[in-house]
Amino acid sequence: MPRNATSKASTKSSAAKAAPKSTGKGAQDVLELLKEDHKKVNKMFEQFEKMKEKEDNDQEAKQLLVETACAELTIHAQLEEEIFYPALREAIDDEDMLDEAEVEHNTAKQLITELAAMQPGDELYDAKFTVLGEYVKHHVQEEEKEMFQKAKKAKIDLVAMAEQVMERKMELRDELGLDAEEDDEEEEHEAAPKKTTRKNVH
Repeated sequence: MPRNATSKASTKSSAAKAAPKSTGKGAQDVLELLKEDHKKVNKMFEQFEKMKEKEDNDQEAKQLLVETACAELTIHAQLEEEIFYPALREAIDDEDMLDEAEVEHNTAKQLITELAAMQPGDELYDAKFTVLGEYVKHHVQEEEKEMFQKAKKAKIDLVAMAEQVMERKMELRDELGLDAEEDDEEEEHEAAPKKTTRKNVH
């Protein structure tokens, strides 16, 4: 899990593609941005389960889906740990909630690290990704029902934070070798995987 990323490279085209979608309510705040990430990875876990149910043996597509989901989770966790959680620690009085969230992140990172060293067909590969999905779903529910509600009431500029998160997200995607087009990868997992220069996600 990269913690001290330094790259500042990003392109206008990739920034435009990954920019927050308009909600019709003006500028998007960081909570909406994080929820979009939650929805994106949850869709990937759902698609993985459908592949298992259909006994889809396209191992290359399965691995691409797992790698993409793990990379997105890696970026999401780092954004929260670098920007969102520290701001909340200063604005609200609930150290236990934030400490527990970081411990949950660490557990997810461990599963991601283990998956990165495996291949589809390996013993427990499917089980590890399924457990990761269940773990992430539980973490997301707690964040959105409890943490996000407290963030709304806190004295935090959530819109300004969204801009900060997007800028950092571009840097992290570049460092991990992720193309902006991979935002829609979950909708194309059945197509032939594109040639990629994806780097390790841990």
